[in-house]
Amino acid sequence: MAGFLFHEVVFGPVRSRRLGLSLGVNLLPLHSKFCTFNCIYCECGWTPVNEVQPVFPTRQEIFMYLERRLRELVADDYLPDAITYAGNGEPTVHPDFAGIVEDTIKLRNTYTPKAKVTILSNASMIQIPSVFEALKKLDNNILKLDAGSAKLFRLMNNPVVPVRFPTLIEGLKRFNGELIIQSMFLRGHFRGEFVDNTTPQEVESWLTHLVDINPKLVMIYPIARETPVHNLEKIDIPELEAIAEKVRQAGLKVQVVA
Repeated sequence: MAGFLFHEVVFGPVRSRRLGLSLGVNLLPLHSKFCTFNCIYCECGWTPVNEVQPVFPTRQEIFMYLERRLRELVADDYLPDAITYAGNGEPTVHPDFAGIVEDTIKLRNTYTPKAKVTILSNASMIQIPSVFEALKKLDNNILKLDAGSAKLFRLMNNPVVPVRFPTLIEGLKRFNGELIIQSMFLRGHFRGEFVDNTTPQEVESWLTHLVDINPKLVMIYPIARETPVHNLEKIDIPELEAIAEKVRQAGLKVQVVA
């Protein structure tokens, strides 16, 4: 499968457009993508369908690799700004996700107490109580919302598990503002349809949902790496700034991440 994959459980730290110096933690299989979405812009490529049962790194392995790397970084006086669940798909599908969050917070407090425990998630699993409660413990609970309508959600995020757009919105609202929304903007064609979440109508619908969700920050960003759909257009910064200004006018804090 084409795409940018992570072949380690703990990787970096790397300079992140959004998070500063970020130490990555990949909770997913190391040699293939495993995700609940099949986003047309995903840097990891397409989500394989009907593959063999995935092999996740165990909670114990994740603890061991993370503690080892944190000790190395402390010895080098090179401490990360964030410890970030990211990698080869959706982190919250790990069966021990809640326990891993507890372990990570413990290790963070021990070795690098200023680092923000962070997730980059598509929010597809927030209906699971243990996942929801674990996400509330994170410093940066960064959840995806790319679309304002159910149709565009299906085209852009292309879920491979049953996810209803209204249910997703209601789930995001349940965080009572203790979350960050990240949104990718693009234009292109997919499955014979034109995909564009920058239109006035789509932006207005997306913004209506944002106001209801009331996140503490909205991050908007363009394509940065190769995408599995090759005709997608990268939105330029002035256009993103114009969208960001509408977010500000709605009373929300926003950051354009280029």
